[in-house]
Amino acid sequence: MSTIHPKITEVLTHTFKVPAAEIRPDSTMDSLEMDSLAVAEFAVLIRETAGGGGDFDGLPKGATLADITRFIDATADRGTPASGSAPMSNAR
Repeated sequence: MSTIHPKITEVLTHTFKVPAAEIRPDSTMDSLEMDSLAVAEFAVLIRETAGGGGDFDGLPKGATLADITRFIDATADRGTPASGSAPMSNAR
């Protein structure tokens, strides 16, 4: 079982207030009434939460949550770093 699915559910329910009952594998961002700004924010939060990489622009517009989960899992399996990640500095 994917470890990302619970994280997706958590982000959608806590950040975007999507009712848990509406979060199904066949749900799309459109069916969850997520506009393009919300989808972009979701992508950033999932990348940060999952520590995964990849560019969500590669997903089709009508991607389901199952598609998104598979995409993130495949990216994590390849060990792709999060896009835009940079080493952190302790310098002040």
